[in-house]
Amino acid sequence: MQQGSQRKKRVTITDVARHAGVSTAAVSKVMRNAYGVSAAMQEKVRSAIAELDYRPHAAARGMRGRTYTIGVLLDNIRNTFFADILDGIRDELHNSEYTVLVGAAGFGAEAQSKTTQAMVDRQMDGLILIAPGTPRAEVLTTAESTPTVVIGHHDVSDLHDSVVDADGAGAGLMVDHLVSLGHRNIALVSAPGTRSSKWARTPEIMLSNGYAEAMGRHGLAEHTRLCRAAYSDEGGYKAGMSLLTGESPPTAVMAGADVAALGVWRAAHELGLRVPEDLSVAGYNNTALADLATVQLTSVDQAGHDMGTTAARLLIERVEGRRGHAVQTAMTPRLVVRRSTSAPDA
Repeated sequence: MQQGSQRKKRVTITDVARHAGVSTAAVSKVMRNAYGVSAAMQEKVRSAIAELDYRPHAAARGMRGRTYTIGVLLDNIRNTFFADILDGIRDELHNSEYTVLVGAAGFGAEAQSKTTQAMVDRQMDGLILIAPGTPRAEVLTTAESTPTVVIGHHDVSDLHDSVVDADGAGAGLMVDHLVSLGHRNIALVSAPGTRSSKWARTPEIMLSNGYAEAMGRHGLAEHTRLCRAAYSDEGGYKAGMSLLTGESPPTAVMAGADVAALGVWRAAHELGLRVPEDLSVAGYNNTALADLATVQLTSVDQAGHDMGTTAARLLIERVEGRRGHAVQTAMTPRLVVRRSTSAPDA
């Protein structure tokens, strides 16, 4: 066999220590960001790691109690709001030894449960679950043994930290805006959720309650209309078709996700309706899609990037040994008005 075809020998932590002229314990401390390591030692070790292109062996690290991997569970990758959250997680962990692995499990509770368990079985150091559809009892059981942060659900527990948006207030901001324009017949498209999951305060529940409360506050309780649909383009499209071809179609439709709002917009276009002249359409999350020049979708910003950075910071605190009561952090929603909403056509 020719020399060039031989497999390159994997660099070990011992090689790094020898190259840097320090002990393997010192290398380990630098990699763990341990307290008390001098800046000079960090520079020496990290230079050696870079020069040797050292990559820790995940399985071996797992046997020693840490794999430096973080699992992120979400239902699908087409919801661009999740991209904002993932960017935040990535930015927070950028200068650490942790690697983020994403599991897009779909909307089914069983598939999400299977993906979560696979992450646990692979000894990931912690989990960030984005609006999980798995039963609450399963999440609590997982959190007992694996540090966990839940994004989206408002249910609290001492077993996991939570990062949420003030969804009820966000819905109120949108209803207030649409009513100020003159709309009365305002419909909401919200995710169906899973009754069997036993989560009492999911984002869609909080959003729906905030919408109903705001409509009642404006004396429009009899005009409340809620359409359940998946937060996807297809889900929004089906909801739009149902609402816009039924009796007394709304003059404004607000959706719990920008991607679903664009599906409603597509349905309106197929039915020959102009946005916003014939129908005002509004979203939620204020993703990059909302600000596209050809879209300009009015939306509620819930600081997805900040949610991601906060979730990652809280999780690493748990992984590194934080004890005591769980932390719940809430983002403050902000209305961003663009061209997709206007006064209803007289």
